[in-house]
Amino acid sequence: MQAWANVLPEQIRQAMSADRHGDLGRWRILLEQLPDVRSRDVDLCSDCIRIGRSDEISPDVQRSIYQSLRALQPWRKGPFDVFGINIDTEWRSDWKWRRLRNSIQPLQGRKVLDVGCGSGYHAWRMAGEGAGLVIGIDPSLLFLTQFHAIRHFMAEPPKVYFLPLCIEVLPEHLEAFDTVFSMGILYHRRSPMDHLFDLKGCLRPGGELVLETLVVQGDENTVLVPKGRYAKMRNVWFIPSVPALTNWLQRCGYRNIQVVDVTPTRTAEQRRTDWMAFESLKDFLDPDNQDLTVEGYPAPLRATVVATA
Repeated sequence: MQAWANVLPEQIRQAMSADRHGDLGRWRILLEQLPDVRSRDVDLCSDCIRIGRSDEISPDVQRSIYQSLRALQPWRKGPFDVFGINIDTEWRSDWKWRRLRNSIQPLQGRKVLDVGCGSGYHAWRMAGEGAGLVIGIDPSLLFLTQFHAIRHFMAEPPKVYFLPLCIEVLPEHLEAFDTVFSMGILYHRRSPMDHLFDLKGCLRPGGELVLETLVVQGDENTVLVPKGRYAKMRNVWFIPSVPALTNWLQRCGYRNIQVVDVTPTRTAEQRRTDWMAFESLKDFLDPDNQDLTVEGYPAPLRATVVATA
């Protein structure tokens, strides 16, 4: 990864510039003020990632941790349990992990890239599966802060790291990773083909892509291009059918393409919680017909595909 290492310090400097987000200073202070407690009792293999137990700390320390974590809302990907504090995130990300974990190449000892990693839930689960190195990338500085808040309480954190970057700034033809995950990203890209090529460039020859994205029903020529918003999201560009997605992957040079899951997203999996008080899936669907979005498009349907570079 030397080519990337040469440019990485400047990439991080630019990504962490104070003018990128007005709350960055406040988030830095919150991290600095986290109680200095750490636990070796860490479970990265359960549906709810757990760090420590409530009886390891005093009620006052637990209260301080709770207030700090609450100040980092909204929490979207999880769930987490930190010294008995249950962070009930918007997404039950463990459901997505359950759908794919038995259909991918074993992660033991592998170098893994998690593109659009959010607050890091899946990256921690990858480490729980034995990955030797996990690098998550996501431009969100709030997600970066949440990741470090969780990592702070681990006495011996595994080799899981978060870089506040987009995949587009990674060097071309990096070919450094054994497995690359892209989950919930493709439909946000104006050029989905370029994204698939970028992912392929990060993989060593024979490495595995794990791709999860919105899809629609249809044949290999079916692609939904929303006229405006989709499920109230502004930045949704192309939603292919599964056959069309398979064709895209083939055109980009992927082999051994397998569709391992197709599942509708329901309000039990994505919902408003006490830790994410903004609108969620229920508000994005037609109140009279849950099979449609508020704009009249098919409701979210997600497919998971694995392929070889």
